[in-house]
Amino acid sequence: MWLEREEEREIRMPEEWGGIIPSQVFLDEAGRIVEEGEKEGLILRVMGGVGIRLRTLEYADLAQRLGRLGPEQQEFTDLDFVAYRKQRNRMKGFFEGLGYGKRRATLSTAASERQIYFHPQGWFFIDVFFDRLLVANHPLDFRGRLELDFLTITPTDLLLEKLQIVNFSEKDMKDTLVLLLAHRMGEEDGAGLINARYIARLLAKDWGFWYTVTTNLRGIRDLLPEMEALSEEERGAIGSRAEELVAHIEREPKSLRWKTRAHIGPKMRWYEPVETMETVGGFGIWRLAEERKKG
Repeated sequence: MWLEREEEREIRMPEEWGGIIPSQVFLDEAGRIVEEGEKEGLILRVMGGVGIRLRTLEYADLAQRLGRLGPEQQEFTDLDFVAYRKQRNRMKGFFEGLGYGKRRATLSTAASERQIYFHPQGWFFIDVFFDRLLVANHPLDFRGRLELDFLTITPTDLLLEKLQIVNFSEKDMKDTLVLLLAHRMGEEDGAGLINARYIARLLAKDWGFWYTVTTNLRGIRDLLPEMEALSEEERGAIGSRAEELVAHIEREPKSLRWKTRAHIGPKMRWYEPVETMETVGGFGIWRLAEERKKG
């Protein structure tokens, strides 16, 4: 999640880094913040790409092969957290105690239930969302779910955070590939599991959310044969899990609201628009895949 600096900040980092902040710095700092919050009775959970890496450390080799942002680029740019809104007023003092500076509230940050903090040395910024991720094509509600796991949001929510994106980028796809390889489909939240039942029930109420998620999952399946960084076994496992999740989703009985919206289909916008630093034309990376086939 991107944001222009509201003011020029001096960035001080070790010369040996060569201007690129090591990924481990983000992982270590994310863990430190969650653990320090726990000591003060604050529930903070990591989201986004750093959250996915923390949940899939045993697949670090795959992440390296895929190259999240390409060769010789900094892998992560910020840290994303979610907390409960009832703890919002305590966040400023907590982060200031860790040396972070808070960005002044703006209309957009207030409307999105979001606070932003800057690293003491200017290395990156931190997004803290409360209760829900509203800066999304399909907002996600974390109320009652943050206690289900520690350090990060659940693998189920990490997957939904990616699959709700309409302009599904190559980076988002690579994150999703690692998540799918590292987790089996299940009927509950647990170690090594994606809660397919929870996802299916959620999407059965919202045709737009269903359309985005299933389009992205089928797009992943179609592009897998072109992913040279993956072994045949890895492609098979990821494809099988994507298909299994789609099957769960399709079997779930749909609500009347879902069925009514399905008659309109994608002729009317089915998602909330979100401004990003870079958006992919058409329907995300799948539009590019279609153009490649035609070419």
